[in-house]
Amino acid sequence: MTKLVHWVDSVLKWFLASLMAAIVLVVCWQVVSRYVLNAPSSITEELSRTLLIWIGMVGAAFAYRTGVHLGLDIVTQKFSPAIQRRLAMVLTASVVIFAIAVMVVGGGNLVALTWELNQMSAALNIKMAYIYTVLPLSGLLIAFYGLCQLYFMLAHKPMQQVEGMH
Repeated sequence: MTKLVHWVDSVLKWFLASLMAAIVLVVCWQVVSRYVLNAPSSITEELSRTLLIWIGMVGAAFAYRTGVHLGLDIVTQKFSPAIQRRLAMVLTASVVIFAIAVMVVGGGNLVALTWELNQMSAALNIKMAYIYTVLPLSGLLIAFYGLCQLYFMLAHKPMQQVEGMH
């Protein structure tokens, strides 16, 4: 299980780094084409918006994995360690349920609907379903990480952090 988690972590880090590099290049090209060449590119705005959506959603899954997402633990710190552990399990299970119900199922329905309606993006001329695929994908990643976290909690083992984080 640990090897699988580390493999997914590694793939996500490289994927997110690639998306970040791509958005930097796209935005730089937009600036050059607009102000240097006086011929603004027609696809860069939509492409950068799409990349930002993917970075935000996949990045949210990675942030959940690494524990750098926004969390308020001021209330839970006042409880005993045993109650903190139970609360952590309940909250993690809630995250998994939300990720599956809203992101995977709801996002999957959105992908299916836009695929069926053949909705196309204006500038990129690709199906919007491809862009919306990030919803169920990031939901699956969050659910995967949450289930792994629950597994390690039940086994009374700490889930190892991602290398280079914390």
